[in-house]
Amino acid sequence: MLPDWSIGLPEWITRLQRELNMEPGSMADTIWTEACDTSANPEVAWDARVRISPDLCDEEKSFLRKRREFTRRALAKYLDLPENEVHMDDVPVIATTGSGGGLRAMVAGAGYYQALHEVGLFDCTTYTAGVSGSCWLQSVYLSSIGQQSFTRVIDHFKQRIGVHIAYPPTALELIDTPPTNKYLLRGVVEKLKVGHSSFGLVDLYGLLLGARLLVPSSVKGSGGSSEGEGELPASLDNDDLKLSRQRRFLEDGQSPLPIYTAVRHEIPGEGNETENKNIDMEKAREEEKKQNDWFQWFEVTPFEVYSEDLEAGIPTWGLGRRYENGVNIDRKVPEMKVPLLFGIFGSAFCATLGHYYAEIRPFLTSISMLKMLDDMVLQRSDDLVKVHPFDPAAVPNFAKGLKDKLPPTCPESLHESEVIQLMDAGMSNNLACYPLMRKGRNVDIMIAFDSSADIQVANWIGYVEGYAKQRKIQGWPVAIGWPRTDDPKRVEQELEAAQASSAAEAKEKLEHAQNQDREAKQAEGAELAKQNKNTLGPCTIWVGSMETRESEDEPPRSKVVEEEWDLMGPDAGIVVAYLPLISHTDVPGVDPETSAYLSTWNFEWTPEQIDNVVTLAKTNFNEGADRLKRTVRAVYERKKKLRLEREHSDDELRHGENERRGGADQFS
Repeated sequence: MLPDWSIGLPEWITRLQRELNMEPGSMADTIWTEACDTSANPEVAWDARVRISPDLCDEEKSFLRKRREFTRRALAKYLDLPENEVHMDDVPVIATTGSGGGLRAMVAGAGYYQALHEVGLFDCTTYTAGVSGSCWLQSVYLSSIGQQSFTRVIDHFKQRIGVHIAYPPTALELIDTPPTNKYLLRGVVEKLKVGHSSFGLVDLYGLLLGARLLVPSSVKGSGGSSEGEGELPASLDNDDLKLSRQRRFLEDGQSPLPIYTAVRHEIPGEGNETENKNIDMEKAREEEKKQNDWFQWFEVTPFEVYSEDLEAGIPTWGLGRRYENGVNIDRKVPEMKVPLLFGIFGSAFCATLGHYYAEIRPFLTSISMLKMLDDMVLQRSDDLVKVHPFDPAAVPNFAKGLKDKLPPTCPESLHESEVIQLMDAGMSNNLACYPLMRKGRNVDIMIAFDSSADIQVANWIGYVEGYAKQRKIQGWPVAIGWPRTDDPKRVEQELEAAQASSAAEAKEKLEHAQNQDREAKQAEGAELAKQNKNTLGPCTIWVGSMETRESEDEPPRSKVVEEEWDLMGPDAGIVVAYLPLISHTDVPGVDPETSAYLSTWNFEWTPEQIDNVVTLAKTNFNEGADRLKRTVRAVYERKKKLRLEREHSDDELRHGENERRGGADQFS
């Protein structure tokens, strides 16, 4: 028995194929004609070039100058200080990062940011960065739908994510019928027409996400009222399809700068990109033994697409066109559309086999008869982390032909490749800390909202230490994050003891353990959880040190901040505030570790579930809100003290110089 909606499926598919065949008069033909119109897409007449520099682009520098004045006024209000007493140089650069985790991260992030806004701290921030679902959140917020209101964003989610993104009747109606078909298919038609990179599963995924997140409920086909079938209704804004157009919300520095992230997986000895697939496998295996695989980070802002490893970037409006030797070789190519970027930012299913195995390993290792299988798989773990069952999305390679101009960090495989394959940055780190540490951003306080599914297993915030060492970044706090157990052997023994002889027994043990854990949490409360040496509370703050090390083997001191005095020393470095999404006794009925709907792979949420997760995020935030405020105040006071000391020293130098000049004049 097939569902009723399947009866109309062939007709829907036929209609979509007919519209995409590019014949004169077809919807696709109309889209392409409009795409080449400079009044609708002025960028098609612009000449894009690759910017090669480790510095921030001029547009971001201009934004920072404007944002500083805005954050100065906001900080005075947040700290209850007279505005005229707050000096520009004393204002901390505050950045936030949301985590990956699909719709869970998107919804929880909305709760965290709403709480941040309610206490006045959001207006004090300079950057927001995201991975996966946090990227989707940023884009909806900076759209005509969100209108820079997290309350509106949350209401929008309640109306739009109650239906699975791939549910055929709803998805196909939006993609197949006016006016949403023309709106949503712009990016698809343009990519197919240009033909620089193939249309794949990630692009389809992004199209479905766009149909859910970038269409208001008031538009026909989305569960709301019917609009006319001519021009796009006012509630569908084509500016929302271009990430570069988000600069309209940044022109006066009135909003933090959003940073979107993706990664490229470099596998030495293998041709990652399409034109390198005919390779010498024997040579590839030899290369694999010499070097490990690694991830290159790419960031996208409304101003620029940039890679710190390449020290090169292009204008965001120039993404989608081909480049050779630093110059675009074809114009009349409109900017790559946001739905396709949604697919790239959130393409967690492009993970390696190693990532997939990590998801199911806890279940397999709980069954004794599968222990041998686990041992066999782990012996091949180096191979598993280099195989992607699903191809990542591809964009034209702007680094092509620039071998002599790029730093050694640019891998050989990119120099002649036609495309760059990009995927969810969560493959490397589920928190977007790395872009925030870039030279020139000078972040003083980093606030991390972690809604990862594996918070207590993968120490994402701690992994930043390796990046900081590699980039020689001073002040990052070392040895932070979820504490390791004191005795690894004990963990192994506990795992062995938990093994079962059958799947049924494993399920029974799992349910028993979950029930025990839930009862323990309710009985002990949040305070006891914070005291547990292997648990972090809703808000933990660390501070690094700027003191000079005597040797590489002696890292600078960092510590958990217990008193604000820890932040006041002249050698105090970067401050990290870590807020994980954890269960709370004040919010019953929702537990990130046991609530099934909080799975990364769940794409159907009820309004009640959204409310629960938003409430949990806000409750966790509010528990640490006072500590955050005292932290910001302490960093502000430290910067103020250091500025006054510098000014006093400069005055003494000038006074001494004037005296020397006066003495010389008298002598002459």
